Amino acid sequence: MPRTPRSQRVEAIVLKHSDFGEADRLLTLYSREQGKLRAIAKGARKPRSRKAGHIEPFTCVSLQLAKGRSLHIVSQAEAKDSHDTLSEDLVSLGYASYVVELLDKFTFDGEENRGLYRLLRHTLKRLSRKDNSEIVVRYYEIRLLDFLGFRPQLQKCLNCEKEVQAQDQYFSTQQGGVLCPDCGPIDQAAHPISMDALKYLRHFQRSSYSDASRAKIKKSVRLELETLMDHYLTYLLERQLNSTRFLRRMRKVAEEE
Repeated sequence: MPRTPRSQRVEAIVLKHSDFGEADRLLTLYSREQGKLRAIAKGARKPRSRKAGHIEPFTCVSLQLAKGRSLHIVSQAEAKDSHDTLSEDLVSLGYASYVVELLDKFTFDGEENRGLYRLLRHTLKRLSRKDNSEIVVRYYEIRLLDFLGFRPQLQKCLNCEKEVQAQDQYFSTQQGGVLCPDCGPIDQAAHPISMDALKYLRHFQRSSYSDASRAKIKKSVRLELETLMDHYLTYLLERQLNSTRFLRRMRKVAEEE
């Protein structure tokens, strides 16, 4: 049986970090090679640490990891893309925090998914270059659900299997998709969804980001999409994300300024 290597090079996104011991940092990473993993950056909180600036949240970093007893140990760290613009305002920070927390809560340690890694990296890059944040995040949510096996059915009624017509429908968080006007009221977990909102969800589901980013969505539909996706993701996770509340507070502050 081949031995597990004692040291390995990975490319990863830093999802979050926390203080560990007197001077170390505990990192939660999403890597291209191994999916989510946790590692200790020893001495990273010391003033002269060479690792500190390379392991901040949202940073894409190349890491040399040594195999520890229970956690990986960071022996080298080199930032490839720090996404510095995300910290320039609290709304951008809120969106980025939401993106990484959503992935963190949906994934388990050691499950490689290179498609999910690429989605995360591209999404942070889009947010950092100031693309339309709401479209970036809605597109991310839809693609994330695809990769995780929770792709919502948006083409036909989940109950009677009739094709969706050009009229308002229902969306069932419990069943994971659309119900027609006849079947929707029977499902207590179903929420009304306008034809406009459904149209954009279907567009995001079948389109490249380049095509999706050109969508012009009026404010009422943007709010409807956000509320619907929040209900669905909260149902799947069985919890409310901390970053959702933070993001809403920051947007409210920005609107009042």
